[in-house]
Amino acid sequence: MLALSGELDTEHAARLEDLLMEAQGPTVLDLKEVTLVAREAVRFLARVEAGGVRLVNCPEYVRRWIAAEKAVRQDS
Repeated sequence: MLALSGELDTEHAARLEDLLMEAQGPTVLDLKEVTLVAREAVRFLARVEAGGVRLVNCPEYVRRWIAAEKAVRQDS
């Protein structure tokens, strides 16, 4: 499990993606302490969740945003 805190911006998402590529087995991201999320980071979260990464303690506004990003992708 990786616990995230503070802001999750594009640069942080890119670093996190590198870490996830090295991870073995099921991965869980704990977003309890995340306070601000950039649009590209939301797209990243939606993508990794679709790929099997589990998001826990996800703030409700981030969860709604992820759902909206997934809906946009399905409509495309």
